[in-house]
Amino acid sequence: MGILNINHDSFSGDGRVDQDWAVQKARELVRLGADIIDVGGESARTNREAISPEEELERIAPFIKDFREVSRDMAPRDEEQVFPPLLSLNTWRPEVAGPALELGGDILNDMSGLPDERNAALCARSGAALLIMHTMGEPKVSHKHIQYRDVIVEMGEFFEDRIERALQAGVSRAAIILDPGIDFAKQVQDNLRVYREAASLERFGRPVLLPVSRKSVIGKVLGITNPPDRDAGTAACIVAGMRRGAGLFRVHNVDMAYRVITTVHQICEGAA
Repeated sequence: MGILNINHDSFSGDGRVDQDWAVQKARELVRLGADIIDVGGESARTNREAISPEEELERIAPFIKDFREVSRDMAPRDEEQVFPPLLSLNTWRPEVAGPALELGGDILNDMSGLPDERNAALCARSGAALLIMHTMGEPKVSHKHIQYRDVIVEMGEFFEDRIERALQAGVSRAAIILDPGIDFAKQVQDNLRVYREAASLERFGRPVLLPVSRKSVIGKVLGITNPPDRDAGTAACIVAGMRRGAGLFRVHNVDMAYRVITTVHQICEGAA
């Protein structure tokens, strides 16, 4: 999953509010091997003011309309690439998700943790898949003070509840993806344990997306403050995640991720 930030304040510093740039950036991500483009109009950073739903939709709507042109006249990087690529809409507001899904979208990436049934109902109506992220509290608010009795146990309880909520809203179980929410409402040791025990989510029988790209926890471990310099740590998290059952990785550096995943597959196939 390649990240496309149509905003000015992404933590990784790679976003722009420019439609022509967004289309070209998406084409580059697809050329490098992205199966999914995850487009967002608002930074998730808690130290940035929230924008209005109207502004968020205004930023992403032109790109959604043009998305099917992104892969025109292109060929997949290899036979394993999902092609044409899928479009993921990264928003937590139902008032943005509804119109955005009407314009087109294969996945709704809900970073709010599905606090109610509204986003699930929108997915059920549109036929889009629903990506549920583990978090606590409201988006755009820091929750690093939260203490878990056991982060893995509580995350499991969270997903049991949210999956049932999605099913009740009409979402097919086959259309649900789980995201353990690295760096969201978690301290460093919580994040490391989630990486370490990501295989615990296999019991739900749904794909797991592991957020690995340039995360703050990587910066803490390596002592690196500049997010683009954390790609080596990102690569390590991809390898660890693959060994623990994760099948999707949300990344800024798609080329690096492609090379890491391809190499690991070749090694594992050879070992088999």
